[in-house]
Amino acid sequence: MTDARGPAREEEGRLDADIVARVLAGDTEQYALIVERYQRALYRHAVAMVLDHDAAADMVQDAFIRAYTNLKECRDPRRFRAWLFQTLRNRCLDYLKEPRRGHLRFDDAGPLLNNADGPASFVDSRELRLDITRALAQLPPEQREAFVMHYVDGLEYESMTDLLGVSVSALKMRALRARQALSAALRTPDVTYRPVGSSPKKTQGRQFVSVTAVEEET
Repeated sequence: MTDARGPAREEEGRLDADIVARVLAGDTEQYALIVERYQRALYRHAVAMVLDHDAAADMVQDAFIRAYTNLKECRDPRRFRAWLFQTLRNRCLDYLKEPRRGHLRFDDAGPLLNNADGPASFVDSRELRLDITRALAQLPPEQREAFVMHYVDGLEYESMTDLLGVSVSALKMRALRARQALSAALRTPDVTYRPVGSSPKKTQGRQFVSVTAVEEET
């Protein structure tokens, strides 16, 4: 499948390259444009990875500082977005490797889906959002990452592979396993699917709605 946002990504890459060039030329105030462009997306991803809002905010700030400090090491400024994203992701993975982070507690899992502006806006029940977030906390980080990127943020797998450096097939498998685990945890056939126009399902007295209406993975 071709990424429909291909032309937009190319234009985004050109703009990033231009900003990076100006910063490296001495106009350091231009870096604020980078922060403005990406801080929201980076924060959402960090929260999805570590499930701690305060820690996520610290990691995003750290990622921006590291990227600025090592800006000359960005070999292809047109792919600055992916390079910055990897900087944040590596920081999150290091955080999760710390012994005391081995098991995330339910209380650490804030309402990740609150104020979602991607497909997860379909979930309008605060209780369900919290249930899903708590279930996400029990997933391996790579599965949680794939699920949130695809089903919450609405990224195509082709965009995800550019950011993560992982094949489309591997990402689909991670997202599928996450879906299966979440559906089992929430006692619903598929946490990500509800036919258009159908009524929310009720299972054992609990109401379930989908994260988004999606096509079955191939």
